[in-house]
Amino acid sequence: MALLEKSQLITLAVTVAKANPSAAVAYSFGDKKYSYTELDDTLRAQLRELAGTYNLYKQNQNILFELIQTVIDEVVPQRVIEQYGQFADVRTFAQGDKPVFAIKTSQASKNRAKKFVTKVGLAGVYEVFKLDGYTLEVPTEAWGGAAQIGIEEYLDGRIDMADVVEVIQDGLNECVYREIAKALKAIVNGLPNTNKKSDNTFVQSKMDQLLQVADAYGRATIYCTFEFAATMVPDEGWISNEQKNTMWNTGYLANYKGHNVVILPNSFEEPGYDADPNTVKVLDPSWAYIIPTGADKPVKVAFEGDALVREKENEDWSKEIQTYKKFGIGVVGLNAGICAYQNTSLAPEGQGTLVKNAAPGLSPEYSE
Repeated sequence: MALLEKSQLITLAVTVAKANPSAAVAYSFGDKKYSYTELDDTLRAQLRELAGTYNLYKQNQNILFELIQTVIDEVVPQRVIEQYGQFADVRTFAQGDKPVFAIKTSQASKNRAKKFVTKVGLAGVYEVFKLDGYTLEVPTEAWGGAAQIGIEEYLDGRIDMADVVEVIQDGLNECVYREIAKALKAIVNGLPNTNKKSDNTFVQSKMDQLLQVADAYGRATIYCTFEFAATMVPDEGWISNEQKNTMWNTGYLANYKGHNVVILPNSFEEPGYDADPNTVKVLDPSWAYIIPTGADKPVKVAFEGDALVREKENEDWSKEIQTYKKFGIGVVGLNAGICAYQNTSLAPEGQGTLVKNAAPGLSPEYSE
């Protein structure tokens, strides 16, 4: 297979990264349409042509790094929008520009709003600060990740560079999701008591009380994990056969008393070498967030500048492809209709708030 021109190769990589592997749709590349599998197989073949051997990797390193940079810059913000765009305002700013968001207020909120704004501080602690008029500046910080490649693996041809690109991209996605999870906790901490309910099970009357508050500011939508949504079922005497079939087929009801239920994707933290996998979740599944339609999106995500990529060679000749991307998370709560419900039975046992994600081989650090 002949190697594509650099611009075509980068376009192919971005197309594959943006595509949904499970969707039965055709994707445009050039003047033709292809399935995801066809595009993915082509990209993997192209990357083997580009960097399939140690010598090819050294010769074409700059092209590979530019490809990774472009994939990160174009795909990571889009992934955040797809996952959390219904309540997160996601924007990209040029290097050196101040990430400033204009805060809008609905007419209903102007009379009854409690204004509170937080920004991320060191070690994931969110500190209160004042609004500057109706704008919010979200400071950005550098976030990095790396994929390690053993020299023997490379010499033996056991390295698939497409997997390396995917690992780096997914790692940065997880960083953003993790910070959004902390931001959601900050929203809860700033809510008045009338806007928060808690119980060791799902209690319809308590959720209904919160919906009454939220609906006063615009028809509310419920955002929660699949685990929480699975508990939101009518009392036994009220559940219909249609609802039972829906629960069996999907595991949850997508509508609660006329309010849409939106599932927040969740995943597990990468454990240390001595820790059990699939134990620490990125999002606390015990919380549901009730946000009125028309409310200013409470989470602000700012990406600044271009991603940077470099190589680090270790003493054992293994290589690390390291990435660097700047982003920041801010929280603004101008709408007094935002509410939260906690089902404490779903809360992770013995787990505080993750304040620092450990590097491979180290244990995660938690607050109390």
